[in-house]
Amino acid sequence: MSVNIWTNHDLLPAARALLVAELAKMDGSLIQSAGASRSVLTPSGSDPALAEADVAYGQPNPTDVMAISRLKWVALSSAGYTRYDRDDFRAAMKARGTPVTNASTVFANPCAEHVLAQMLALARNLPVQLRNQDGAREWRYQEDRFTSKSLSGQSVVLLGFGAIGRRLAEFLRPFGGRVVAYRRTARGDEGIEVVNDAGLPAALAAADQVVNLLPDSPSTRGFMDTVRFRQMKRGARFYNVGRGTTVDQPALIAALETGQVAHAYLDVMEPEPLPPEHPLWSAPNCFITCHIAGGTVDQDEKLVRFFLENFRRFKAGEGLLDRII
Repeated sequence: MSVNIWTNHDLLPAARALLVAELAKMDGSLIQSAGASRSVLTPSGSDPALAEADVAYGQPNPTDVMAISRLKWVALSSAGYTRYDRDDFRAAMKARGTPVTNASTVFANPCAEHVLAQMLALARNLPVQLRNQDGAREWRYQEDRFTSKSLSGQSVVLLGFGAIGRRLAEFLRPFGGRVVAYRRTARGDEGIEVVNDAGLPAALAAADQVVNLLPDSPSTRGFMDTVRFRQMKRGARFYNVGRGTTVDQPALIAALETGQVAHAYLDVMEPEPLPPEHPLWSAPNCFITCHIAGGTVDQDEKLVRFFLENFRRFKAGEGLLDRII
């Protein structure tokens, strides 16, 4: 029996052609939403076409999903799922037995690589060296050779330990040192040291690097605030590839200005896009990338192949990858 798959994820042409061709072999037909978008950060509007679907792929409107009982599976095309992380939505999906998946597997590797690249860049003084090449072109031998550091033996705290955190912990293992994950409740399968709220202050005080991987939720908004920045070891470095809302940005700027935080490397901010006049752009020792951590040149193809594997599992009655509900 044919399965109707609605999508509002605006895939690149080659990836969309791959999706259509492979679905045709698997008795799947695609319903393209008129409101398609490439930004998963933009809330989705209501779409009557969703009522004809068995599967929703992309970023469907949560209210629509709760109202359409024929939906058998919701496949989110992002790692983040803030707008679906609601009690009413979870209850509705569980009551119907409708699984909800995300695509964190697709983004774990590039995000972890991005953080590692940021760490190495700051340790080796690459940002100041590259800015020098575009600026004064001074021979910064003394300044930058003898202030470079090594990641070997450093202490790293990961705020959050999902797919990205697990991959980053693997990347950091060859450098030795201590890697600690913060979780409100440990699951027991982390494979590294885990601290909860009670243990976090001591972990922050010992850390050379603090990596924020927290998703946006009512309990995480403003999580890194003045108190927690003061709990960090003076001169430690801070990275954010979670969500901008989880950081009190004025508190971060103040910590950078006083040297409490030596450097910050941010891939996510609030708001996005970050306005040119925003003080984060000019904060001392603050380096910004424009929400690119999860991206790769073949991102859309990877998303499609991941969805197709889950679609195969869905039709075969097997367990779905990256299931969140």
